[in-house]
Amino acid sequence: MMKKIIFGLLFIGIIFMSFKLVDTLKTDNSKGSEFNDLSKKRLENQIKELKKVIQSNSKYNSEIAFFIDMKIHSGKNRFFIYDLKKNLVLDQGLVAHGSGSETGIPGKLKFSNTNNSLATSLGKYYIGNSYNGKFGKAYKLYGLDKTNSNAFNRAIVLHKYFDVPYEEQDGYICNSYGCPMVNENYFKRIENIIDNSKTNILLAIYY
Repeated sequence: MMKKIIFGLLFIGIIFMSFKLVDTLKTDNSKGSEFNDLSKKRLENQIKELKKVIQSNSKYNSEIAFFIDMKIHSGKNRFFIYDLKKNLVLDQGLVAHGSGSETGIPGKLKFSNTNNSLATSLGKYYIGNSYNGKFGKAYKLYGLDKTNSNAFNRAIVLHKYFDVPYEEQDGYICNSYGCPMVNENYFKRIENIIDNSKTNILLAIYY
C-alpha cells in the first residue's frame, strides 16, 4: 500500500513539473515576459536542422543539444538544453552575446565571423574538449557553417562569468567578446551534461 502511495505522489510530481515547463515556455522572452509562437517556431526549425546533422554523423550526441535564440532579450532565458528524444526543453538560462553584436538599436543585433569583431557568430557548432582559461573551465567550440567557420581561430568558447545574472530581469545583461557566456550556477549544469556525454554535443546559435 505504501509503495502505491509513493508511486502516486511521484507520478503527480512529474505531471506538475511538465505543466510548469509548458507554462514557462509560454512566456514571451523576446519582450521580457513571453515565449511566443515565433520563438517556438524558430526553435522547432533549428531542432529539425540539427537532427539532420546528427543523422549524418555518429560523432554527435543524438539525445541532447543546446540552442541559443539571439532574438530573445539578453535579460531573459534564451539558452535551452533540449532532449531530442522526448522533444522537451530540459533546462534554460541566461546567456550573453558579443559586444560587437550591438547596433545601438534596442532589440537589434548584428553578427560576424571575423577576427577581432567581438561579435557573436550564428550557426551550428560542436562542443569540443574543456580547458582552464581566463574564466576557469571552458569548452572549445568548432563552427560547422560558413557563418561561424572561424570560431576556433577566434577563440570563441562556451564559458561562465560571475557577472552574468542567474535570474531573468527586465534590463539587458553584460556582453562577452563574442563567446556564449553564462551564469556560474547554470554553467555547472551544462558542465555536468557535457562531461558525461560520450559524443560531441551540438550547439545552435540563431536569430
